[in-house]
Amino acid sequence: MTARPRRWLVLALASIFAVATVAVPGAPASAAPGGSDSSTADDGDDNPQLNDLLDSTGRRYLDAKAAVAKSTKTQLDLSLKVKSAEAKRDALLPEVGAVAAQQYRTGGVSTMGFLLNSDSANAFLDKAVSLSEINALHDHKLRELDAAIEEVATNKARLDQEVAAQKQNLASMQKQKESAEKALNLVGGDTVTGGFVTAKSKIASATPRNSDGSLPAESCSVNDPTTDGCITPRTYHMYKEVKKAGFNRFVGCHRNGGPFEHPKGRACDWSLQKSGFAPWHNQDTREYGNEVMAFLVRNADKLGILYVIWNRMIWFPATGWKNYHGPSNHTDHVHVSML
Repeated sequence: MTARPRRWLVLALASIFAVATVAVPGAPASAAPGGSDSSTADDGDDNPQLNDLLDSTGRRYLDAKAAVAKSTKTQLDLSLKVKSAEAKRDALLPEVGAVAAQQYRTGGVSTMGFLLNSDSANAFLDKAVSLSEINALHDHKLRELDAAIEEVATNKARLDQEVAAQKQNLASMQKQKESAEKALNLVGGDTVTGGFVTAKSKIASATPRNSDGSLPAESCSVNDPTTDGCITPRTYHMYKEVKKAGFNRFVGCHRNGGPFEHPKGRACDWSLQKSGFAPWHNQDTREYGNEVMAFLVRNADKLGILYVIWNRMIWFPATGWKNYHGPSNHTDHVHVSML
């Protein structure tokens, strides 16, 4: 074969290879997008306004949600206390009435006559003691009744306060939900999606919380096991729980630079590949991404998750699943941001 036909054959084969490569954009690759060996995926420099709004509205929404949950529990406790106090009050009413009737029969205006109508000194003394006991019992029962009535009133007032606080926090939740929806509209989040079934996902161990149930403020203070950077203790807890659930493919957390969660140690990218990042391209890689996402969403409250992005969709506590058309379509990794 001459040199000219051989060059034609090489060019033809190169063209076929190029077409095949374009036709299968999700072919596996061990390097991160852009051809580098970066340990984290490229999230596409998402809109700063979007990230700021999601961060602020997400925190306020979850704070209000936690307050509503706490208020609901407190209302239940107070309702039980009101019922208990009312039962105590209702039981004391006939007792106080009986003592009062006895006191009326032996005391009041006829007290002196009651005492003087005695056959002997001993009888006089017995009647005096009896009258003193009746008066003391009456005073004691009255104090018990007053305390029970006061307890009912106090608990009812506290219950009214809790109901008012709950209404306020429910209104705050709705306000943050509306703010989040406006923010998500920037990236195509105006369409609600069905989301994914999460019932089969494993249950994660809960991240440490404050005594009031809130999440503590945390800094980037733990060595990131995926890079030479740092992550927060809560992010590290999430990382260990995802690993414990059996998701052991490539993952990258800390990334230097930028205003968002990665450099703060509050985000991780869970790749679909054993090494590096590449878009899902078969049933195995897509299902792996779905399962990672489902685990994170199901355990969002337990782990302290702010939002999850995967395969052109975003899950946010205030809104659920929405379409996502940001700078990165997140088809090569599941992104999770932490509170």
